[in-house]
Amino acid sequence: MKLAPAVVRKFVYVRSSHIYMYNQIDSNKRNSVFLIVIFFAVLLGVGYAFDYFYGVEGVPYAGLIIAAVISLLMTSVSYFKGDKIALASVGAKPITKEENSYVHNMVENLCITAGTPTPKVYIIEDPAINAFATGRNPEMSSIAVTRGAIEKLKNEELEGVLAHELSHIKNYDIRFMMLVAVLVGTIAILANIFLRMSFLGGGRGKSKGGKGGGHPAILIIGLVFIVLSPIIAQLIKFAISRKREYLADASGALLTRYPEGLANALEKIKNENLQMKKASKATAHLFIDNPLSGKKVRNAFSTHPPIEDRIEKLRSMA
Repeated sequence: MKLAPAVVRKFVYVRSSHIYMYNQIDSNKRNSVFLIVIFFAVLLGVGYAFDYFYGVEGVPYAGLIIAAVISLLMTSVSYFKGDKIALASVGAKPITKEENSYVHNMVENLCITAGTPTPKVYIIEDPAINAFATGRNPEMSSIAVTRGAIEKLKNEELEGVLAHELSHIKNYDIRFMMLVAVLVGTIAILANIFLRMSFLGGGRGKSKGGKGGGHPAILIIGLVFIVLSPIIAQLIKFAISRKREYLADASGALLTRYPEGLANALEKIKNENLQMKKASKATAHLFIDNPLSGKKVRNAFSTHPPIEDRIEKLRSMA
């Protein structure tokens, strides 16, 4: 029996999506470890620079020791508490099944279909339509959805959005995205520390010159760090390939067996053009669509692919 071209295309698309999904799970696990190692190395470099220019007499390698402690602390916090930080930053509040059985039942049914543990459910009191998932693994994960999504989306549209977020959980995107959210914030903190060091001075830089102010090299490093830190943050976010969003769209559509539901939800997000009140640059990449840009401006450094392209790909699956 000869299959229709549309059926063949859909089969190939589904097949390739499954293969890519499993490859992406392995990639996300590797990238999470790689990101922690890079972060640890950068902080050790900062510690070495501190020792070189501002070393404490009688306390060798003080900067390296401090940097090692900070890096261990920050990576531990990002791994074990990063999800709570992300949820708290947007004012997400947990809801029980008794408080909102509609959303809870929908999440539970999707999890049964996907064969994954049921995540904790949070609500964000915001009129914009949006949602995100976080956590370090499927067993310890959470989904946060805005009040606007619950009230403005139809049943199949909200189901599509939740299926998208559950796909992020199943694909282990959440661990990598959660680490990035915390580590990008740490880059901003480091930039601020360098700036203060450059103006406050002290240590070897001050004692050798006999004047106030920091060592010129520290001033240069601080200024460079301040200028580059926003770019570094954007590049790290961009490392969370936009293909993950396409993959979560496809995986979510396969889960609900109704691509049009998520496509319609994305179309409402596009037409609504609302900016979330408590979202930040550090957590923007976690959401199903950029919660900061009311105009939805897209460029090479966007953390999300063009919403029009996502809608078109979803509707091609139908």
